[in-house]
Amino acid sequence: MNLNQLQKKIRVIEALDGELVTNEIEVDSLIENGNLVSDVENDVLKMTVVNRYKNAKPSIAFIKNFGIKKGAIASSVGHDSHNIIAVGVSDELICKAVNLLIKNKGGVCAVTETTSKIVSLPVAGIMSNKSAVEVGKAYAELDVMAKQMGSKLRAPYMSLSFMALLVIPSLKLSNKGLFNGDSFQFTSLEVM
Repeated sequence: MNLNQLQKKIRVIEALDGELVTNEIEVDSLIENGNLVSDVENDVLKMTVVNRYKNAKPSIAFIKNFGIKKGAIASSVGHDSHNIIAVGVSDELICKAVNLLIKNKGGVCAVTETTSKIVSLPVAGIMSNKSAVEVGKAYAELDVMAKQMGSKLRAPYMSLSFMALLVIPSLKLSNKGLFNGDSFQFTSLEVM
């Protein structure tokens, strides 16, 4: 996303721990080399929704309160459409997480510069073909990794999975863009 070097106000999804609803807040964007980037210091991280069903440009937004200080997390469990949702500190790590899910035909994952962990969900991208014990252990390890990466959310993957559910206010992201659940219409990232 290219913008001029002037700082812009952007709409940001404010995740609330343990809640499905979100707030819409406005913050000053962080622009580097003409591109909007994650503002890790202020916990405003880039988020994307990637369409799993056709080749299309990913949607981009920003989210607050995930707390990640390094790396990215992603999931193909994203209510209702189950597209890929990812949040992270850099475009490169977000892409690394998304590509790991694509390679594994779905799942939930966490990546850093040096480490990658995934719970593969190869059955429609939302179910595993492994035992509940295996999946439970792997998921617990992912949860620990996300929290070691800085997330303060009680259930970061559960929170992530609802950030694309447009019918729950206030602000969410779909493969078609940023959506205001209060006015029930798409809205722009940039505040005019």
